[in-house]
Amino acid sequence: MNPRVSIIMGSTSDLPVMKEAAEILNDFRIPFEINALSAHRTPDEVEAFSKSAYDRGIRVVIAGAGMAAHLAGVIASMTAVPVIAVPIKASLDGLDSLLAMVQMPPGIPVATVAINGARNAGILAVQMLATSDEELYNKLLAFKQELKSKIVKANEELKSINYDFKV
Repeated sequence: MNPRVSIIMGSTSDLPVMKEAAEILNDFRIPFEINALSAHRTPDEVEAFSKSAYDRGIRVVIAGAGMAAHLAGVIASMTAVPVIAVPIKASLDGLDSLLAMVQMPPGIPVATVAINGARNAGILAVQMLATSDEELYNKLLAFKQELKSKIVKANEELKSINYDFKV
């Protein structure tokens, strides 16, 4: 089994956030890998990873980093594989990471999700892969229907909550 998605984090301290992407990929039965690479501390390894990703079968990269959050942009600068950035809340409530990720120069796009939004990064990776995989697309449709069903059920449960002035 070869990975189709690569989850990269700047440090293993990011794992509590990034594991949510792994859980989504696992639920959809998409082979993935997880590694810690730092744009600043292991730049040679980041370059080797980025330049070999496509040939190794990687079709989407999810990159999470906090503080000086250059990891996703550095990877995107060295590969044509789509990169999804996850800003990690490490300092400045994660705004520093978010701004670093969305302010990419022309020609180096990075899709960016919410601060600590690894779950959505995983779902976005599934959506990207589903554009060329009908079985995965149908699983994604079922997943979205389940999300809708949860809200419909929650709304029904709210009807049973009583307050003196609830109409």
